[in-house]
Amino acid sequence: MHGIRYLIKNIGLLTISSFGTKLLSFFLVPLYTNILSTSEYGLYDLLNTTIAVLVPLLTVNIADAVMRFPLDKGSNPNAILSVGFQFFLIGFIPLTIIVFLNYLINFLPILHDYSIYFILLYMVTALNGIMNSYARGIEKIAALSISGIISTIFIIILNILLLVFFPFGINGYFIANIVGIAAQTAYLFIAAEAWKGFKYSLRSTSDLRHEMKTYSLPLMTNTLAWWVNNSSARYIITWLRGLSENGIFSVSYKIPSILSIFQTIFMQAWTISATKDFDPEDRKGFFTKVYNYYNFAMTIICSFLIMTARLMASFLYAKGFYTAWRCVPFLLISILFGAISGYLGGIFAAVKDSRSIATTTLIGAITNIILDFGLVFIFGSIGAAIANMVSYWVVWAMRMRIVRRHVRIVFHVFRDYVSYALLMVQCCLLLSFPRDDWGLYIIEFGLFIAIFVLYFREVSQLFTEIINLFVAKRI
Repeated sequence: MHGIRYLIKNIGLLTISSFGTKLLSFFLVPLYTNILSTSEYGLYDLLNTTIAVLVPLLTVNIADAVMRFPLDKGSNPNAILSVGFQFFLIGFIPLTIIVFLNYLINFLPILHDYSIYFILLYMVTALNGIMNSYARGIEKIAALSISGIISTIFIIILNILLLVFFPFGINGYFIANIVGIAAQTAYLFIAAEAWKGFKYSLRSTSDLRHEMKTYSLPLMTNTLAWWVNNSSARYIITWLRGLSENGIFSVSYKIPSILSIFQTIFMQAWTISATKDFDPEDRKGFFTKVYNYYNFAMTIICSFLIMTARLMASFLYAKGFYTAWRCVPFLLISILFGAISGYLGGIFAAVKDSRSIATTTLIGAITNIILDFGLVFIFGSIGAAIANMVSYWVVWAMRMRIVRRHVRIVFHVFRDYVSYALLMVQCCLLLSFPRDDWGLYIIEFGLFIAIFVLYFREVSQLFTEIINLFVAKRI
């Protein structure tokens, strides 16, 4: 089962867990913003952001190789997973020593009081990344979906218990997230029979370890560069504006996270499909179709979320968090560009061109840092959102030029740029109106319809594809 059918099947399975469960988590935002202060939320976000960069750095981003290598014919998945565990231990031991020394000497005060939580959160995050990647690599998509549901149930129940009924504050927030991630990892460990990876020694996997490391190293640069695009602003905001401003910026991602759900679901399914159905000539038009469908879907959802950003913020953002809505429109567009950049990155991964992935993302990261210092100083957190949007556009524009070396895709560049320009008009209108007004929403809705009309061809084609898929299954 290949092509569009295979992709839609995997997207459907991943949607069961990712969309439903993350949407439930999304509705817990009012709970967080009512109970936690902006400084507490900013502190958790800063430590979590630090872990997000330490995991690929200390594990050499081995999770990407753990996902990609089992897709090759004749591969040994158990040995591949064993290499993943080896790199986890290589990074975990020195980190534990450093955090312990910091607890004794206190050279990083912001970490001192949360040392145990930091170590545990790193451990479950790193192992979860490896197990998630392995499940995708051996195509256990159903198990991955179930694990996502399990994780979310734990996180939701524990957050309610530890923040409402037993007011543990920021400590409860740490515990809920650590246990939720650990529960998902444990389920995947059992479902994927991961213990079989323990029977391989360092010596028996030396050649495979070298091959996987060679593949992962450029992707480590890519992951670190994406981290810079996504997260470096938090450190700059904290430095220039303080933890409270970082807390506001962090919570502004909660509305864009709806768009991220669609991106995550698609990318988990797409990397597998891109590898299995790779055709440099794209004779069946598979890569062109999927790009246009994906671009349409992300653009129209982005437009809708920009239109409703203020309304959702009034429901989600309590107390001093409400001003976070001003960052939302630009963060939504940055996720859009990140999503279609990720699509092109899936093609690079299929042909193992990790160098192009890393180079484009690195240039985007450098752009982001340069813009962050200037724009955050002048505009605060909204400047960081604008910098993020521009850097993601840079990555997408570069990958558009490079991808033609590997596959022949037909892009509708003029049409796409018109739709992106309309998104920017939506952003400017939302910020220029001092308060909610019927006139604002009428214009915003008109722009939403205009974008929908631009992609009418994709709408009709995608609808036909889905109808044909269901008809074929009945026959």
